[in-house]
Order: sequence, then structure tokens, then C-alpha cells
Amino acid sequence: MKVIAFNGSYRKDWNTGTLLRKVLEGAASQGAETKLIHLYDLNYKGCRSCFACKTKNGKSYGECIIKDDLEPIFKEIKESDVIILGTPIYFRSVSGEMKSFLERLLYPNFTYTNPPCSLLAKSIKVGFIYTMNNTEVEMKKNNINDHLEVIENTANFIFGPIERLYSFNTFQFFDYSKVVADKFDPEMKSIQREKQFPLDCEKAFEMGKRFVNEL
Repeated sequence: MKVIAFNGSYRKDWNTGTLLRKVLEGAASQGAETKLIHLYDLNYKGCRSCFACKTKNGKSYGECIIKDDLEPIFKEIKESDVIILGTPIYFRSVSGEMKSFLERLLYPNFTYTNPPCSLLAKSIKVGFIYTMNNTEVEMKKNNINDHLEVIENTANFIFGPIERLYSFNTFQFFDYSKVVADKFDPEMKSIQREKQFPLDCEKAFEMGKRFVNEL
């Protein structure tokens, strides 16, 4: 059993990275082989619309032809049983690094046939972890979940079952007194960090355990 997590945040040890590690700890507790990949460490760009992955009888049909740091990772994904995609929410959607990664990951793996189909040889369980400064009420008011469902639905079609975990109202800054962010109450943010975030970590750990046991 192989579980790979992808961190779409530049900060390796903050909210998103912490939750991803908890998922992997949960998976490892059930005997899974785990790996954490930080997308900001890699050299790659988004899809360039070359359509090599869609060219009839082409050598790269169903595969991304670009030779960069994502090439070996895509091979690893196809050999894995679970992938976890973690990202902070920027401007109501996933981070830029995660968006570019998903373009390259998702586009080659479905067909333009009628009806379309997935080109993966097997189902791979997918978990999405989202960290955001918004509360749950604000997320729904701003339709953030609608933006995310576009990506989730595509991943569900290609890979199979998906699951999501939200971490709301996250602690953004190490020291709120050093930033211009008067709209936030540092005391309330600290309380959220101390009381709610550990619960989110527990949920992440249980997600990792559950994914492995379900498979």
C-alpha cells in the first residue's frame, strides 16, 4: 500500500503541511508506505496545450510529454493506491503551484471521446485537504466550495472515490502585531489554533487510517 501526499503550500511546516503529515502518520500506522512531496521544491509549469497527450496514435497519448520534475512523479502516482492533495485557498481556489500540478496531472488522463472515459488502469483513492482563512460560513457565502468542486469532480471521474477535509479560520501569521491585518482578532485566531486545529489534525490522522483500511 502506497500513499503519496502533495503539499501545495510554500510553507512546509504550517497548516497544510502539518495536516498532510498527520494523514501520512495515520496511513503509516496501518502499515502503508508513505511519501510527502512539496510542490514548491519542484521545477515545473502548468499545461501548455501541446495536445501530445491527445494525439491519435501518438507516442504520448494519455501521458504528459513535458520532461521536467513532474515526469517521475506521475509514474509514482500511477503506482500508488492513495494520493492526498493539500493546498491553502488563495482567491477562492487552490494555490498556483497546485493548480499547475493538477492541470498536468488531470488533463492527460481522460479522453475527448463521447462519452469520455478515464485512462487510468486502476482506481486511486484521492483526499483533498484545504486550509483557509475563511470560516465555514464565509466559505459558503463566497461559493468557494463551488470552485473546488470543479476540480474534485474531474478527479473523481478520473481516479475514483474522493474525500475532502476543510480546516477553517486558520492561524496565518506567526505574529499578528507585525502585519497589517486589522480585520482579524489575534486572540480569537489563537484560540482557534489552540482548540480547533488539533481536532483538524485528528481528523487528518483518521483519514489516513481509514483510507488504508478501506483499501
